[in-house]
Amino acid sequence: MSVFDEILENRSVSVVGMAKNTGKTECLKYILAGCAARGHLAGVTSIGIDGESLDQVTGTEKPEIVLNNGTLFVTAENFYRERRLTSEILDIGGMQTALGRLVVARAVTTGKAVLAGPTATGQVRGVIRRLQELGARTVFVDGALSRKSLGSPAVTDALVLATGAALSPNIGELVRKTRFVYDLLKIPAFESPLVPEMLEIESGIYAFTDGGLVDLGISSAFLLEKSKSRLFEHGGTLYVSGAVGDNLFDFLRKQPQVADTTLVLRDFTRIFASPVSVSAYLQKGGKIRMLMRARLLCICLNPWSPTGYVMDSERACGALSEALGVPVYDIRKTPFV
Repeated sequence: MSVFDEILENRSVSVVGMAKNTGKTECLKYILAGCAARGHLAGVTSIGIDGESLDQVTGTEKPEIVLNNGTLFVTAENFYRERRLTSEILDIGGMQTALGRLVVARAVTTGKAVLAGPTATGQVRGVIRRLQELGARTVFVDGALSRKSLGSPAVTDALVLATGAALSPNIGELVRKTRFVYDLLKIPAFESPLVPEMLEIESGIYAFTDGGLVDLGISSAFLLEKSKSRLFEHGGTLYVSGAVGDNLFDFLRKQPQVADTTLVLRDFTRIFASPVSVSAYLQKGGKIRMLMRARLLCICLNPWSPTGYVMDSERACGALSEALGVPVYDIRKTPFV
């Protein structure tokens, strides 16, 4: 079975970029074209905004999202009006975002559009479900590793990871950084009947007791300085609903009860700590578990950096594949469709 066949076996797939300009949008565009060529009805949305022609941070050109005839898509109404294709509105107004109501539509011609989807995990789930109800065989979610959004690409069944020279022009360093994310994706799931309740929590740190979850009154893992003494009042299993950084891992690994500590997180995108801090915590016996996990299908490499540097694509793909044991493609050189 080819990698593309494996992608199409899933009901939902995230395409996630490790950094800006690592080729996420190009990879998504490529996959959607493959779906159209095979007659596989695809649905697509984004966590946040994607598809603009100019990157708002770097000022570099970005590949626009091409939606093929028949593709189902979701975007905010402001951007729906700016689309460059003919489409049929199927649903509107069910969800409200900062960019307006979300429009669910079907492309009638092939053309370009800006994708601007929901930013919260619950809304992402709802959009995926709606596109599936409308007939999408696979729903693709454009995602990113960013603490700016409460939405998670791990809400999908599987994941395609985009990496490349924009992350690091050095192949060894690129492998190391990509390997870190790969290892996070392998962290085991947290098994508990409380998981549905936990997924509804958007902020704060909680402990587990026989009676259920206890709110420790700490709004963020980045605001621990005056609250550290409260962390272990109810045992060593802690749920942090938001992002975590070096400060939490460094604190936990220094505690005498570190070997009895389990840190439960929503998903791998919540970790904004260095590999050194995470590794030191794990080596001391601490454990990490995830509420949501997505299976990594393959990695797409963009050897081009916005600075003009071009990586040796063949060497980089080979080094990543050898280190991670997953298929790695420069889709402009080695198509997998």
